[in-house]
Amino acid sequence: MKRFILFLLLLGLLVSAAAAQSTIFIVRHAEKAASGGNDPNLSDAGHHRAKRLANLLKDARISAIFVTEFKRTRQTAAPLATMLNLDSKIVPANNSPMLIAMLRASSGNLLVVGHSNTIPDVIRGLGIAPSLAPPIETPIHIGENDYGNLFVVVREARPRLIRLHYR
Repeated sequence: MKRFILFLLLLGLLVSAAAAQSTIFIVRHAEKAASGGNDPNLSDAGHHRAKRLANLLKDARISAIFVTEFKRTRQTAAPLATMLNLDSKIVPANNSPMLIAMLRASSGNLLVVGHSNTIPDVIRGLGIAPSLAPPIETPIHIGENDYGNLFVVVREARPRLIRLHYR
């Protein structure tokens, strides 16, 4: 319970900061169904996580949502997109440079729903790189069954990355 309250306080600070500057929220798609080939739907757990994400970000003043062509990213974004009356912008999963260019050209607070293998490239493309000075930031690795990361890129002269976890 204490962790949850701390998480809510931190999220409140992020939402307040997001009002003053542009912030990009990046998540991996929620849990996918075991069947469905290369383009499976979300599992029941994934649909529940997508609803929790929508509730988490509903007051973050998201002005645009970016997803890939795969159902699992579109379904992860759908509850928030519906809540905010936004249409998700589809960017090919294999075209991180295009997505990065679109994000750089966009203003306001943004949500990106990507994949474990695309998110690290997007974060690097937004100016977040491992540092040689303490504290050393390690390269981002998202495990096969890790769906609870919420990466927050605060766009400033020197972009900052905040890594949170949600369930």
